[in-house]
Amino acid sequence: MADPDFDVVVVGSGPGGGSTAWALCRQGIKVALLEAGPAYDYLSDYRLEQNDWERYQFPYSGREWQSYMIAPLQELEERWSDLRSWNHLSGPSYNTNKRVGAAYNHVQGVGGTTLHYLGEAHRLNPQAMQMRSRFGVAADWPFGYEELEPDYVAAERVIGAAGQDNDPVRWRSQPYPLPAHRLSYASSKIEAGCRSLGLTLRANSLGILSDDYDERPPCNYCANCYLGCPRADKGSVDVTFIAKALVSGHCTLKPRSQVVRIEAGAEDKVSQVIYVDEQGQTHSLSGRAVVLSCGAVHTPRLLLASKGSQAPDGLGNESGLVGRNFMETLFWTSSGLHPGPLGSHRGVPSDSICWDFNAPDTIPGIIGGCRFTSGAAQAGLNGPVAYATRVVGGWGRDHKARMRATFGRVLTVVGIGESLPNSGSYVDLDPERNDAAGLPLARIHSHLEEMEVDRLAFVAGKAREILQASGVEKIIEEYGSYDAFNTTHVFGTCRMGHDPEQSVVDPYGRSHRWRNLFVADASVFPSSGGGEAPSLTIEALGIRTARHLGSLLQRGDL
Repeated sequence: MADPDFDVVVVGSGPGGGSTAWALCRQGIKVALLEAGPAYDYLSDYRLEQNDWERYQFPYSGREWQSYMIAPLQELEERWSDLRSWNHLSGPSYNTNKRVGAAYNHVQGVGGTTLHYLGEAHRLNPQAMQMRSRFGVAADWPFGYEELEPDYVAAERVIGAAGQDNDPVRWRSQPYPLPAHRLSYASSKIEAGCRSLGLTLRANSLGILSDDYDERPPCNYCANCYLGCPRADKGSVDVTFIAKALVSGHCTLKPRSQVVRIEAGAEDKVSQVIYVDEQGQTHSLSGRAVVLSCGAVHTPRLLLASKGSQAPDGLGNESGLVGRNFMETLFWTSSGLHPGPLGSHRGVPSDSICWDFNAPDTIPGIIGGCRFTSGAAQAGLNGPVAYATRVVGGWGRDHKARMRATFGRVLTVVGIGESLPNSGSYVDLDPERNDAAGLPLARIHSHLEEMEVDRLAFVAGKAREILQASGVEKIIEEYGSYDAFNTTHVFGTCRMGHDPEQSVVDPYGRSHRWRNLFVADASVFPSSGGGEAPSLTIEALGIRTARHLGSLLQRGDL
């Protein structure tokens, strides 16, 4: 067999692929990093300096919406009518008796979905890593928090995480690189409301700079993280992990290179990565190892599409679990008008967080936790177009006067809860539709079990209670997971574990069968956590996988 082109081929450049590439390059390992989407220039591609910035949104490549479809979803029940999405001007968001497949919100580009994420940098609650042994649901992580903690520290240093060090649940061996961001005036109102209810709202831990760090400037509090940061103060993967990997001289980045197949070879090893470039030309690369980091929808898509005589059910699918155990974002958002001016259109979008119900056993009678954040900007209610269409109705002078009186007065509470795997939630391949490169579309199946809806009802009720305690006089808009699949955080479709019959990869993300095939993204999560944003955990897992992979390469085991 000819010498490989690279030591390691990494497919996907989001938090898993970017952190893995960086950690490999630090060891002097030669890496090819393939990304289906473009490489964005944060200085020119994000349009926040334009007067009509709000109309542009994030400059998606368009590949995102051509890569998947959502299977028909479940019937809605009248008894859960208060969980339907609505707006006080336009009425119900969906006039249907079935749950709507809205979107899998992700970015295909160098940096992945961190390009439009809100910068939340959360460590997983240690208790959420033992869901099977403690509660008989999901699966246990094959290692404990203490084993991942040094990799959390490493990831936080790369992105420049800012936060409070006194979290009583997520113990730390090292302080945050930067101090926490101060709460905005709007969030201080929510903090007071939480305090009156006996709840604790604290500064959120964020991969957003609160001071100069690593030749990047501090945040200017424009509240538009989801539109792409034009200053590099948000620690997206492109300006942190990947930038450092490229400087090392050991990383070759190939944007607009869509991988369509992983070829199986001899001796239970994968042999080649087949990809299509921007001109539609097909190429192949080889490496001593291959790491898939395409996320919990597109990693199983690629594995299932790479079936052949040696892998008739899909590559790495000897357990039949590739694509199974899919977990989504279970969320609720309530927004209301406060009687006084708040300036809620500015600041860090999610500057504060309440972890009081985050542990798996803190919601009475329900397994699985949740968390709450302030979120007017997270809900997109931080610009005049949003206010004109979603907050203030009418036309003419009266409309203008009410816009002036109302702008910046919206308070929003966002709740995100645990997602538990079930047999009705999974990812497979669409049997009839392919994308432009000939790869079958990922087909997302989503089902909410009774306990999911019960948890969502708790989240909605508590969000409304917090808003009322914070001085909100009128709720004007609510939306959530009950009547629409509209997800960003996805997990679980290539579960890791010790038992090859109950998992897809081992505790280091290595295929149980294919000796040089690894997965480093949220698809390996055995459980979702109680609302934690997953990017920091994905990055820590990528660093862990790269360290193990590097030792295998050094010993000549691959």
